[in-house]
Amino acid sequence: MFKGKRKVGVLLSAVILLLSIFFVGCTSQKNEQTAKKETSNKEKTLTVSWPRDIGEMNPHVYNPSQMIAQSMIYEPLVSYKEGGKLEPALAESWEVSEDGKEYTFNLRQNVKFSDGTAFNANVVKKNFDAIMKNVKMHSWLGLISMIDKTEVINDSTFKITLKQAYYPTLQELAVVRPVRFLGEAGFPDDGDTSKGVKKPVGTGPWMLTEYKKDEYAVFTRNPNYWGERPKVDKIVIKTIPDAETRVLAFEKGELDLIYGEGTISLDAFKQLEESGKYKTSISEPVATRQLVMNTTKEQLSDIKVRLALQYGFDKQAMVEGVTSGLEEKADNILAPNMPYTNIKTKPIKYNVEKAKSYLEEAGWKLPAGKKVREKDGKALELELMYDKSNQIQKAMAEALQAEWAMIGVKLNINGVELAVQVKRFTENDFDLNFFSNYGAPYDPHTFLNIVAVDGFGFSDALSNLPVKQQLDQQIKEVFASTDDKQRKELYSSILQTLQDQAAIVPISYIKKTAVYQKDVTDFEFPANRDDHPFSGININN
Repeated sequence: MFKGKRKVGVLLSAVILLLSIFFVGCTSQKNEQTAKKETSNKEKTLTVSWPRDIGEMNPHVYNPSQMIAQSMIYEPLVSYKEGGKLEPALAESWEVSEDGKEYTFNLRQNVKFSDGTAFNANVVKKNFDAIMKNVKMHSWLGLISMIDKTEVINDSTFKITLKQAYYPTLQELAVVRPVRFLGEAGFPDDGDTSKGVKKPVGTGPWMLTEYKKDEYAVFTRNPNYWGERPKVDKIVIKTIPDAETRVLAFEKGELDLIYGEGTISLDAFKQLEESGKYKTSISEPVATRQLVMNTTKEQLSDIKVRLALQYGFDKQAMVEGVTSGLEEKADNILAPNMPYTNIKTKPIKYNVEKAKSYLEEAGWKLPAGKKVREKDGKALELELMYDKSNQIQKAMAEALQAEWAMIGVKLNINGVELAVQVKRFTENDFDLNFFSNYGAPYDPHTFLNIVAVDGFGFSDALSNLPVKQQLDQQIKEVFASTDDKQRKELYSSILQTLQDQAAIVPISYIKKTAVYQKDVTDFEFPANRDDHPFSGININN
């Protein structure tokens, strides 16, 4: 009897054990599925750094607003893609009249702003009207001063009529600012956005949802976005002015991505790359790094002095030393891989004796026992202004200071905030300044436009060139030309003249760098130099 009960007990225990294993297995499987579901639903946040505050998110103004952020919120009619291809954006298609003066845009249907209001031809015109209230502010972009009138044909059709043919019209409609579109709710009561906007309302994939000046900006996905949905939920842009602090934050895992031009030193980039802990990318050349000499300054009005300064520094050594060979030495003012820019130039090679000879010919003598040349009792002393947050400009300024000292030129280097650099350049309050051409989709036409148009620094700085009037006339002709052969001839003449006058010194071809954590995937550099790089980016949780 006891044995029978024992058998039943053993059998019952076995059944209970089997049931326990079954239920534990089910629970474990259920927990695993729940965990997977929670992981897949986990919010994806990409944290990046930027050297300065994003500024006012106004699509129609410039510094201190940052284009990386403006381009996240606001979109153009036409999109610039790899290889210079122009594709539909907020305009699905367009027609251009035979005389090149009328552009009719068929707007994309069912597009909404982030606040849910409709995008249509009326709001397109309202944006153009706001831009046209401040033509002088925007005249660096040749299209703006060419516009005769804008018209709403119907709810989904918008027309621009130009005063004369202007061949770069579509390229200039693809730029980040000022021709991007603010929603109705963002406009001030008087419609003049140059004074500010009520709130940043755009049609782009992102919207600004949290912001603390000089600390951070948080962007979340626009729920009404008409295009492909971003793969990450949130972008956090932290303001970190110091490059070394930026690198430390990245190494601590506080940042997912460091991206841009000069945002960290290229030595730091190399060290992060060689550590093997992170992913890195380097772009193709996006622009030419230049040094602008102000010809209205007495010392720099003489071409012999300008040539002496060019011969007096070892460009190749500086580029290799400062950029670790990541940038290429530039001999052309504009990179020859851009439209109309492939001209044959004779490179100015490093030659200290030739530099000294030019200075002697210009009357700048080196008194016995002194290190700085003099003429008529005045020392050959110049100031070079650079963006203090740009590590490459800083290092190049220091290299130039040392090299020019060897030919008897005292160079004072002055690191300033970007806004100050831009202001002083615009007001012609400088001797030498770092600059770069605009890159895609702007050039070569936009670069040459500021050479000719007053108020943006270049035209004033070059005003003492004996060929300035001739250059200005040729630039007007090339923009109005409808003949491609004539355009090529004019561009070749203009660029060759600028090279020969030696007031713009090509230094190197700029490349963007990116370093990112290993869980960041699908990173690509944008075709438009100023656009944001977040379109396809993802994070593996």
